[in-house]
Amino acid sequence: AEHQHARYNPLRDDWVLVSAHRVKRPWQGQLEKPPPEDVPRWDPNNPLCPGAARANGEVNPQYEGTFVFPNDFPALQPDAPEPGDSDHPLFRAAAARGVCKVMCFHPWSDLTLPLMSLAEIRAVIDTWAELAAELGASYPWVQIFENKGAMMGCSNPHPHCQVWASSFLPNEAHLEDRTQRQHLSQHGVPMLLEYAEQEARRKERLVVENTDWLVVVPYWATWPYQTLLLPRRHVCRLQDLHKGERDSLASIMQRLLIKYDNLFEVSFPYSMGWHGAPTGPYLEEDCGHWQLHAHYYPPLLRSATVRKFMVGYEMLAQAQRDLTPEQ
Repeated sequence: AEHQHARYNPLRDDWVLVSAHRVKRPWQGQLEKPPPEDVPRWDPNNPLCPGAARANGEVNPQYEGTFVFPNDFPALQPDAPEPGDSDHPLFRAAAARGVCKVMCFHPWSDLTLPLMSLAEIRAVIDTWAELAAELGASYPWVQIFENKGAMMGCSNPHPHCQVWASSFLPNEAHLEDRTQRQHLSQHGVPMLLEYAEQEARRKERLVVENTDWLVVVPYWATWPYQTLLLPRRHVCRLQDLHKGERDSLASIMQRLLIKYDNLFEVSFPYSMGWHGAPTGPYLEEDCGHWQLHAHYYPPLLRSATVRKFMVGYEMLAQAQRDLTPEQ
């Protein structure tokens, strides 16, 4: 708790430096502006609102629940050409194709997930599962992720996330596939299923739990208030969740996000995303080494205005955090 040490992250096969004493040092660095509290419920200039025009000229329908549409500025497109052959092994390129979608959680801009009802959050989960199944029928990886707050790069004050489906396994997915496969081979049990059982028993880093789910600050956490959302049973993909598990997922997500907001009494920024077994051609393979999970990476460190910067040592050496996960 008081002395620096390194902790191993078995999911990424790397290490994080824990320097618990550093959080006591005085702070004279950049202060962030708290998020605005006067977001209008509907703004005709907000391209995510019902009835508003987007950059490509299309007008959103008067949607009343979730709303999914193609990203107007996609990072991946389905018809991108082959990059051509390389003339040297140090200058390799590969094809990268896919689709990018935006998903609005709710028609009101002044809401966030923790302020939505359980039924509304459940509708979000159902749409996530539908997209994962629909895009996963042909694409190997479907990344559902939410950037909440301007601090995390969110440019539109409206409850929404993004869904990128790719023709390849991204780096993090490829890494987690390898480490989970190796753990099952060596220990005979899926890594994150065993980890959830251990954390539920130890109760040192447990944040919230219910019958089907638990949320922990992982032993190897990098971000100050990073959490890992885990199912208690073996589940490979979002679309594999049954009705009861989707209801309890809505409940535990709401509880977790309310706690985040209450921590510094601010609408808490974060990046979150779901990781599950690959899809597309992998649907025909045994992916029993995978366990569905969601990562939450919040940047706030000391208060609503002081953030943890991942620079310098983190970029050039390895991840480092200023308080222990237990603290």
